Amino acid sequence: MTTGLAGEPGNAGEALNRGLPGGIAVSRLRVYDWPTTDGRMGGSPHLHTASTEGYVVLVGTGELESLSSRGLETTPLHPGAVVWFTPGTVHRLINGSGDLDILTLMSNGGLPEAGDAVLTFPAEVLADRDRYAAAAALPQTDDQAELERAARARRDLALEGWAELRAHAEADLVDALDGLYSAAAALVAPRIDTWREIWQAGPAAQSAATGQTLELLAAAQTASLYGSGVAQLDPLPGLERWGMCGRLTVWPKV
Repeated sequence: MTTGLAGEPGNAGEALNRGLPGGIAVSRLRVYDWPTTDGRMGGSPHLHTASTEGYVVLVGTGELESLSSRGLETTPLHPGAVVWFTPGTVHRLINGSGDLDILTLMSNGGLPEAGDAVLTFPAEVLADRDRYAAAAALPQTDDQAELERAARARRDLALEGWAELRAHAEADLVDALDGLYSAAAALVAPRIDTWREIWQAGPAAQSAATGQTLELLAAAQTASLYGSGVAQLDPLPGLERWGMCGRLTVWPKV
């Protein structure tokens, strides 16, 4: 009997170990309700350098402020809304109702945790790898009050850079994006080999498996279907994490 893509019939391990559909990562985000210098509540502006991010709004209302090649935009958020944006889109979540709760979907599962995100710190911080790393890192402690102070300080520094970036973009969008993207690329360049391994093991492997499945089905062969099976993940135990935009509930990577 011909074996399936996952090995012997009934062995779904390889297929399931490639991760969630499409190689995505899932987390739940309770957006910060901390006031900001502009009188709004929300998180830290940042961009993803290689991954597309999506939101499914569960509870509450707010806005997504963004800066991309399309310029500055504001997207309303309400329960049931699905919003997504591509790499290079600077985004800031605004918690309008105070209880904004979102399910986040991230392509290239694992890359964000491997440093795919770059915060909008002031230009002089972005230009210095050591200063950026120090400003972006949270302390290694279980003291929740200390972690909150550090997360707030990180958010406020990103907002300082965001204000500068917005003003620059309003005057010259292309120049503003060129400067930001060049700094971001320089920061993440040393991580690319690791990212490539994550991508090849997850999203790329899933895409290749789909191509193989289509070839088999086109020949009326069913071998690939023997990799069928069900998997389940529970959230990682412990307190919610202090994310860039809010408190995070995360699931383990497959």
